[in-house]
Amino acid sequence: MAAAVGAEEEAAAAATAEEERRREGARESEGECGDEGDSDSSADGEDEEKENEAEIQRLEEQLSINAFDYNCHLDLIKLLRQEGELVKLRRARQKMSELFPLTEEIWLDWLKDEIRMASESTDREKVYELFERAVKDYICPEIWLEYAQYSIGGIGQEGGIEKVRSVFERALTAVGLHVTKGTAIWEAYREFENAILETAQPAAGSIPSPEQQQTLSAQLEKIHMLFRRQLGIPLLDMETAYAEYEEWSEDPIPEAVIKNYKKALQQMEKSKPYEEALLVAETPKLAEYQAYIDFEMKAGDPARIQLIYERALAENCLVPDLWARYNQYLDRQLKVKELVLSAHDRAVRNCPWTVGLWNRYLLAMERHRVDHQIVSENFEKALNAGFIQATDYVEIWQAYLDYLRRRVDFTQDSSKELEELRSAFARAVEYLKQEVEERFSESGDPSCTIMQNWARTEARLCNNMQKARELWDSIMTKGNAKYANMWLEYYNLERAHGDTQHCRKALHRAVQCTSDYPEHVCEVLLSLERIEGTLEDWDAAVQKTENRLARVNEQRAKAAEKEAALVKQEEEKAEQRKQARAEKKASKKAKKMKPGDKRKVEDDDDEEWGQEEEAEQPSKRHKGDGDSTHAEEEVEDMEIETGLFGRSTPARPAASSKQKEKAAASRKEAPRILHDSAKDNLTVFVSNLSYSMADPEVKLKELFESCGEVVEIRPIFSNRGTFRGYCYVEFMDEKSALQALGLDRRIVEGRPMFVSPCVDKNKNPDFKVFRYSTALEKHKLFISGLPFSCTKEELEEMCKAHGNVKDIRLVTNRAGKPKGLAYVEYENEAQASQAVLKMDGLTIKENVIKVAISNPPLRKFSDRPEAGRASQPMIPRQSYGARGKGRTQLSMVPRALQRQSNLVTKAENGMVQNSPATSSASTEEPKKMSNADFARMLLEK
Repeated sequence: MAAAVGAEEEAAAAATAEEERRREGARESEGECGDEGDSDSSADGEDEEKENEAEIQRLEEQLSINAFDYNCHLDLIKLLRQEGELVKLRRARQKMSELFPLTEEIWLDWLKDEIRMASESTDREKVYELFERAVKDYICPEIWLEYAQYSIGGIGQEGGIEKVRSVFERALTAVGLHVTKGTAIWEAYREFENAILETAQPAAGSIPSPEQQQTLSAQLEKIHMLFRRQLGIPLLDMETAYAEYEEWSEDPIPEAVIKNYKKALQQMEKSKPYEEALLVAETPKLAEYQAYIDFEMKAGDPARIQLIYERALAENCLVPDLWARYNQYLDRQLKVKELVLSAHDRAVRNCPWTVGLWNRYLLAMERHRVDHQIVSENFEKALNAGFIQATDYVEIWQAYLDYLRRRVDFTQDSSKELEELRSAFARAVEYLKQEVEERFSESGDPSCTIMQNWARTEARLCNNMQKARELWDSIMTKGNAKYANMWLEYYNLERAHGDTQHCRKALHRAVQCTSDYPEHVCEVLLSLERIEGTLEDWDAAVQKTENRLARVNEQRAKAAEKEAALVKQEEEKAEQRKQARAEKKASKKAKKMKPGDKRKVEDDDDEEWGQEEEAEQPSKRHKGDGDSTHAEEEVEDMEIETGLFGRSTPARPAASSKQKEKAAASRKEAPRILHDSAKDNLTVFVSNLSYSMADPEVKLKELFESCGEVVEIRPIFSNRGTFRGYCYVEFMDEKSALQALGLDRRIVEGRPMFVSPCVDKNKNPDFKVFRYSTALEKHKLFISGLPFSCTKEELEEMCKAHGNVKDIRLVTNRAGKPKGLAYVEYENEAQASQAVLKMDGLTIKENVIKVAISNPPLRKFSDRPEAGRASQPMIPRQSYGARGKGRTQLSMVPRALQRQSNLVTKAENGMVQNSPATSSASTEEPKKMSNADFARMLLEK
């Protein structure tokens, strides 16, 4: 039997060896067949490796130029991890972590890489240190859970169990209240304690000793306590934890625990709507988080408020306002040094370009008595943070100088702190002059506020008025001598800390130099001499002020004359243009019109006069639609009358345009529909359409039906039936009309279509529609100098290398032609700032572009009346009829009737309009008069 078994084993071993040989042979043959493919793939791999090495070198050079390029750090770490360059990878992560807080994903990748490489106990300690750094950046349940699991691996070391419990307790403090993710920490902690309980159990059948019994009881109490603590906190799926406790516990659950559990359930029900809103909301969820924060603020639990802030910041770490609100809460409510300073440090590392966060950080460090050396180091970091405005540097310098001033004991004549303050003032002035002015072409401090504060400090706190006078002399030489408020500021300082002689001297200089408000400075000088001066001083002051004011009045009179001359010049130019148009029109009529057609109305001229003005003022168009019907009837009467006198009619157009003529005639004969102003909220005004658009009703209905049910589209046609390029679109409900506004600037037949609310400008003369922001937008760029051939896709390809581009708008004129300008919107301020630094001055298709943060200048409205209309009274638009002024400006009333100005002020197109007094007294409609009525009136004369 044994021999048989041995034979079977030998046969099996032989079979196994044979099978192994066959497999090896198959692998070798497969390798021979695949040699050629392997060589190709290895060549491709080598090429890719070389490309990656070149890209790594490029990214490292870029970071040496600008270390605050966040996206560049990410790309470098990704490539190094892909290439397996562990030493370089660790160094790159270290550099990035010194500048920015790392996200949860970056930390987890780093920790997992280090855990794989850790082999000895010293390596384990380094991983522990890395975990400690990771949990300080953000409140991340996953990192805490990973930390706890890793610490369990060191349980065999001395104090290993207590180390694990310490990590778990800290994790519960940090994220145990997390409604959706906190349960995982509690469960992991209980599993660990249950595992300890299993190891403490005596062997089966043995009787535990008193020491073992005591250990078991203590361990059971630990697990009981964990269950009770968890059930008192509102967490997701609390019912499961309660059922598990009921099953695990041999004793009934105490009433106090049940009471706390029910209370936590009620709190969970209140929080559930906010958690559900976060679950379905799209990034960045700021509104949902703010609502949640407001809810917790009303409840008033500091730990829960802190946690919801941390959750919001983990997803919106680049939102400065959110950091500012969080830090303000910590500064005013919790006031815990470690917590407050940690939050401020993370805020400025996430948003280093925001000067307000740096200012609050300096104040927090001073408030918590941080070492002066650390405060100074953080201030130097702020100077290197790359602010996007010159005024930001003035602000951070002022905050630091205030801090230094509060350190000085001014009761001593001289001290180290005072010398440091003076040195800082001098450095600030030089820094703004050299560094800031070189970068922004301005110092950011035109009023010299820092030098003014320095002068006040010297005068009031150091009793060094001589130094203050030197500083003010320097301030005035920087272009501030023409401003009265600067001289009065200096005068007040002299008045408080100087002497009368220097006050008088300052005011005399002010009278001579001030150009904005010299009367005010003169008044102050006379007040000084009235109180303290001698008669000679008074006479000198009166003479000086009178001479100065006389010169000022003379200069103002000359300026007024010059202004009037400019206005007159503009009026003359306008009159010349008007005469030129009239002459051009007369010559055009003489060439093109036959003698019998001289009274016929030409619609081309009508468009030339009224087209542009009507396109901008929709209310004026629809308000005159009723009158235009009468005007058309009169035109037809004129044509009929011309035919009665036997004069020839104009030649008919070519046969190819008969269909257009027929369509135009049908539109001309169609009744005019007045716009109902009561439906303005249901109607949008559409303009800047192509005049050659065929069937605008059909074309626009297809476009606007996507917004809602369209009731009516009313395109506006000229008297000849040609489309005027604008129309009214009426919807069934207001929501559809509001949605239609989103089609503004949509390209239709090669032109941007303008869609605006339908507003009567006679009732709302100041109404303006501009859909884009005119304020400073730090996340948006303004690019100028682009080639006209640059497309949106080309610009997006160039811009997305510096961040996530949300929107690009190429600026065009009314005809849809590009202006070489564009607005590019990024996700946040950091990306926009990086794009400015890298793109400004680039050459695109031989064009050098300029890139800046979007900050449109304020629109300036001149108080001067429009040229050519300064002397004309304001006449209501409707006094000119439905289409504005007549083309020939000829009155249709005989001259004999025009002399009766007190009775009849104006007649136009057969409509007699009374004087304002008469028209206001009468509410009747103006009487329509025919040619026969005019003839009868002449005969009566």
